[in-house]
Amino acid sequence: MPGSLEPLDLGVHIPYHFRCPISLELMRDPVTVCTGQTYDRASIESWVSTGNTTCPVTRATLTDFTLIPNHTLRRLIQEWCVDNRAFGVERIPTPKQPADPALVRSLLNQTSSVSAPANLRLNSLRRLRQLARDSDKNRSLIASASHNVRQILLSIVFDAAADDLRHESLALLVMFPLAESECAALASDSEKINYLSRLLSHNSFDVRVNSAALIEIVVAGTHSPELRAQVSNVDEIYDGVVDLLRNPISHPRALKIGIKALFALCLVKQTRHKAVAAAAPAVLVDRLADFEKCDAERALATVELLCRIPEGCAAFAGHALTVPMLVKIILKISDRATEYAAGALLSLCSESERCQREAVAAGVLTQLLLLVQSDCTERAKRKAQMLLKLLRDSWPQDSIGISDDFGLFVNLLACGNLVVYWVERKHSLPFGEVHVSVSSIDGSVFDFRGTSF
Repeated sequence: MPGSLEPLDLGVHIPYHFRCPISLELMRDPVTVCTGQTYDRASIESWVSTGNTTCPVTRATLTDFTLIPNHTLRRLIQEWCVDNRAFGVERIPTPKQPADPALVRSLLNQTSSVSAPANLRLNSLRRLRQLARDSDKNRSLIASASHNVRQILLSIVFDAAADDLRHESLALLVMFPLAESECAALASDSEKINYLSRLLSHNSFDVRVNSAALIEIVVAGTHSPELRAQVSNVDEIYDGVVDLLRNPISHPRALKIGIKALFALCLVKQTRHKAVAAAAPAVLVDRLADFEKCDAERALATVELLCRIPEGCAAFAGHALTVPMLVKIILKISDRATEYAAGALLSLCSESERCQREAVAAGVLTQLLLLVQSDCTERAKRKAQMLLKLLRDSWPQDSIGISDDFGLFVNLLACGNLVVYWVERKHSLPFGEVHVSVSSIDGSVFDFRGTSF
């Protein structure tokens, strides 16, 4: 009922009137509709966009879809957030108002006008980019304001006389997805691809990042293997993309764009050797700990791709941190990351006995046994089983043991065949005996009783 308080997991209570009636979450941008009810902007916009024409609370018909910001309620919510910051509540930022459609159309007209002064066009581009940064809704508004907005920006990027116009247009262009036909047209134009590759060595760091972003959009959005190979075959592209990943972590966007571009390029098998020649393996290992989850998955997928060619495998094997890092990552980041790490280890250990010894020394046995018994992907489990069989000669042939910490039982038979068991139950019996019930990877169940195992 109104005025009541609802408990939160954090131990703090949110006043009822601070919650959006649709999402039941704390409102971040409260707006009032024509019926007088207040909702969070994102929730009511989603409600209307799905075809609803009534007020969710009163069920009255919405005769006017104008959303009026409720500044008083927003300030009250912000004050409440500040008062409860000791409970981990963060103050909601003051939302920026959506762009005016008339203003967006005017800015686009000024941008596309070849006869307009260069400074006017440049300022229009900058204002459009700022609006696009503010919200997804603004980006959608800009994209829908003109049926050929991407073509306008593309023409400026590659045809404008002034470099600052080109660079500003590029920065705005990479905020929008390109159609497959547009990606194919760019990929097939070697002059334009060469121009983007030259921008990867530009003095401006932002220009380099934006150039890499457009290259990634083009390669990922092109369905033709021949066109993707044509783009990735340009020598300077790999050097420029890998160089972005060398920058300090104070540039998180560079890491994100860099790994997206490198992964897209390495999907082309014919040119992976160029990534190795650009020192991608060493940079990937050095930067692996700096990536966020999604980017870490891409980085590990790229590592596995490069390990599939001899040059890449040798480069990763030559880095002292590769194997320990991959072993440590198993079961740490995500199922996908685990699968990629296991695949890379399988490739490395298949080619190098030294990598096998390093993996065993880093504790890969425990990691792989846990992986086999986890809820990870079937492909990850198959790779783990293959790796266990591959590494059997790297462990003492007569070792038999139980680990109380991990519940693992490993029996290396004298014939060299590896049998791995998972401890289900372990009971202490009188006279120091132990009763262990274990099951093997193939589903067999065994019971053991004795004084030691």
